[in-house]
Amino acid sequence: MVGQGKYIKWIGAVLALIAALLFSAGIGLSVGELKLSVGEVWRMLLHGGDESNLQYLLISRVRLPRVILGIAVGGALSLAGVILQGIYRNPLVEPFTLGISGGASLGVAFTIVLGLHVSLGSFMLPLSGFTGAFVIIFLVYTLSSRKGSINIQNMLLTGVMVSFIASSAMMFLMATTSSDNLHGIVFWIMGSLDEPDTGLIKLTLISSLVVLVIAYLFVQPLNALRLGEEKAMHLGVNTNVVIRVMFILASLLAGICVSVAGVIGFVGLIIPHVLRLLFGSDYRFLLIGSFLLGGIFLVLSDVVARTIISPNELPIGVITGIIGGVVFLLLMSQKRKGN
Repeated sequence: MVGQGKYIKWIGAVLALIAALLFSAGIGLSVGELKLSVGEVWRMLLHGGDESNLQYLLISRVRLPRVILGIAVGGALSLAGVILQGIYRNPLVEPFTLGISGGASLGVAFTIVLGLHVSLGSFMLPLSGFTGAFVIIFLVYTLSSRKGSINIQNMLLTGVMVSFIASSAMMFLMATTSSDNLHGIVFWIMGSLDEPDTGLIKLTLISSLVVLVIAYLFVQPLNALRLGEEKAMHLGVNTNVVIRVMFILASLLAGICVSVAGVIGFVGLIIPHVLRLLFGSDYRFLLIGSFLLGGIFLVLSDVVARTIISPNELPIGVITGIIGGVVFLLLMSQKRKGN
C-alpha cells in the first residue's frame, strides 16, 4: 500500500506539472507588448489563421517558437542537471560546473572576434558554441579516464579547472577585441530564447526528448548509484558504463542548449533541488519531473524577461540567475532551520 500511495502521488504530481506547463505556455503566448487572451491564442493555433493577420503572425512566428524553445532548453538543462547530480552524488553539480558553458562561450567568442558569423553565416554561432562545449566535454572525459575506469572526483575537479581556463581565455578575448564584438559576446553570454532558426529549435526539442527516454532505460542504475559506486556494483550495476553514457548524454545535451540559447544558469541546479525536497530522490519521478518543471521555469522566466522593462528585453540569464539564486538561498535557510 505504501508503494501504491507513492505511485499515486507521482502520477498526480506529473499531471499537475503537465497542466502547469500548458498554463505557462498559454501565458508565454498571450503576454507581451500586444496582449491577447489565452482563449484567442489557442483558437488561432487550433484553427489556423490568416497570414496577413498581425496577431496570428506574432503568435505563430515569434512567440510560439520561443515557448517551444523555452520548454526544450529548460527541460534539457534540468534533465542534464539531475543526471549529473546523480552520477556525481553531489546536489551542487550542474551542467555548467563542468565547463560546458565556458567552452561554448569561448567557441562563440572566437567566432565573433574572427567575424566568421558575418562571412560564413549566422549558423556559425551555434555551431562554434557546440564545438567549444564538445571540446571541453572531450577534455574532461579524457583527463578523468584511467585504465578503463573513471574517477568521479577527478572528473569534477578537472571540469572545474577546465572551466576556469576557458573562462579566462574568453575574458582575454573580450579584453582585446573591439567594442562591437564585446557587445555581441556579452549579449550572447547572458542568454536568449530569440532563435529564428526553427531547425535548431526542433533539434533542441527532439534531443531533449530522446535523452529523457534513454535516461529512463538507466533509471534503476541511477537509483543504485545513490548508494555509492561500490554498493551499486554489488547490486550488479556496471558503474563505469552507466557513468560514461549518462555523462556524455547529459553533457552533449547541455552543450546543445548552450549553443542555441546561450548561457542560462541555475536551471540545472535549482529545479532538481526543489523536486528532491518535495518528492525525494527516486529517479523514476525525478527525470520527468525535472524536465517538466524546468520547462515551466524557463517559459515563465522568458515572459518576465520580455515584459519587465518593455518594450526592451532583458537577457533571460539575468532573470534565471536572480530567481534561482534567491530560491536556492531560501531553500538552504529552510534546511538549516529544519536541522
